[in-house]
Amino acid sequence: MTWTQMQPLLEQACTETLIMVGWSTLIAVVGGLPLGILLVLTDKGGLLQNTLVNKVIGQIVNIGRSLPFIILMVALMDFTRSITGTTIGSEAAIVPLAIGGIPFFARLVEMAVREVDHGLVEAVQAMGGNTWTIVRKVLVPEALPSLIASTTTTVIALIGYSAMAGTVGGGGLGDLAVRYGYQRFETGLMWITVAILAVVISLIQFAGDYAARALHRRGGRSGPSPRLRLLKAKEPAAADIGKVA
Repeated sequence: MTWTQMQPLLEQACTETLIMVGWSTLIAVVGGLPLGILLVLTDKGGLLQNTLVNKVIGQIVNIGRSLPFIILMVALMDFTRSITGTTIGSEAAIVPLAIGGIPFFARLVEMAVREVDHGLVEAVQAMGGNTWTIVRKVLVPEALPSLIASTTTTVIALIGYSAMAGTVGGGGLGDLAVRYGYQRFETGLMWITVAILAVVISLIQFAGDYAARALHRRGGRSGPSPRLRLLKAKEPAAADIGKVA
């Protein structure tokens, strides 16, 4: 097979992979972020401590992470058909990819949020901040570099899942490698798809690492830490109390 014959196939496969990974990552982040935060908030000593809710969410996440992706795809075929009308193609592959990505990302979010200094949370609580304020002003901003790294890890994992989806007609680079590289013995095309995946994953990892480091450095140079800003905010109030006395 010549390069002229390979090029349109590779362009179509790359587009399909981009669509699958892009949409499934978006859904995984939107669904996994609140789940990961809830795992922290409802844990023992958390702001919304609730053992039952924590165990239920934790068990759901564990089950979702424990299933091999190829089995998850087969198990969700009826569900996928009910949503997309088919079980073949890149649109159908988005459903199991997103469902498989949500618990994966949720567990990474949980680990990132647990790294936040609990002293910052206590400082906001002392000023009367509610749970939503703490999540919005402390937990998510302070964990943002780790969350960016977690998103990068999730994207790379979903690229691997999308290649696996190609083995059952999911489209994308995995499907191209199986149909042409394996079934038609086009070894050259198969190795080109491998090289494309390796380059794409390397670029995504580099971009994610750069963004996480940039956010970390920006946080360090942006001025006083949240703890110091909160303490400074309390100083005028203390001065006013002294004047009243």
